[in-house]
Amino acid sequence: QVQLVESGGGLVQAGGSLRVSCAASGRTFSVGWFRQAPGKEREFVAAISPSGANTHYADSVKGRCAISRDNAKRTVYLQLNSLKPEDAAVYYCAAESTYYAVPSPLSTRYTYWGQGTQVTVSS
Repeated sequence: QVQLVESGGGLVQAGGSLRVSCAASGRTFSVGWFRQAPGKEREFVAAISPSGANTHYADSVKGRCAISRDNAKRTVYLQLNSLKPEDAAVYYCAAESTYYAVPSPLSTRYTYWGQGTQVTVSS
């Protein structure tokens, strides 16, 4: 069992930047970030492979977002730039329990989930 703890959320002005982190209690394979805004379905944001060599981004954040990982620290980061009000949501990280070289945007591939961190964007 792996525990995931997100941190780094907060209030930021539109156009600003924020970095959220996901710390794992143990080794993880691919890690994904998802978000859910009030009244909306949870949606995929970005994912990174176990080595960090492969990444995948949702079209809505491509070019404004960077996912990275430090396996020595067991931490995955999500850098969010040029934030828009529509980026406001609870951001969740999730980890797969099986090795795949290519990270997936499908939430069903992820076994472990964190509690989420709130990102609020003021216009």
